[in-house]
Amino acid sequence: MNDATLDQIVEQAYAAHHDPLQRRLTAVTRDPAAAEDLAQEAFLRLVVEVRAGRVPDQPGAWLYRVAHNLVMSRGRRLSVAARNGTRLADAERAPSPEAMAIEAEDSRLLNRALDGLAAADRQALVLAAHGYRGQEIARTLGRSDGATRTLLCRARTKVRERMVGAGSI
Repeated sequence: MNDATLDQIVEQAYAAHHDPLQRRLTAVTRDPAAAEDLAQEAFLRLVVEVRAGRVPDQPGAWLYRVAHNLVMSRGRRLSVAARNGTRLADAERAPSPEAMAIEAEDSRLLNRALDGLAAADRQALVLAAHGYRGQEIARTLGRSDGATRTLLCRARTKVRERMVGAGSI
């Protein structure tokens, strides 16, 4: 098909389906501006498909399916944004100078406490702090799971005692 024929397919689909699709999207989203954006996106995707040589057999049905999928994606994005909105606002706040100073002091004390440990103890604690599971730490250290759990427990106790002794905890 030539470009004129492809453009004609899109124009016919637009003329036949734009207004009903727009009304349907407005009813579903209850937001005329969002419905307009979603309708435009659906027709843009139709243009891309047609120009790629993949003309849908039923352009109207195809547009409604694409628009439905776009509405569902929009709903998921809005849901995630609403759920995580407060977390994002909290993350944008800079810590106070006092909090930064306390964190730096705690970090120095923790580094001193870790420096006094055996290499295997320190490595196990660092891996655990980065989210590695006990089995993964055991494989890395070349120990059994039970020996690794004992090593981690004892290393944590040593660090805790040193931090309490330093007055950090």
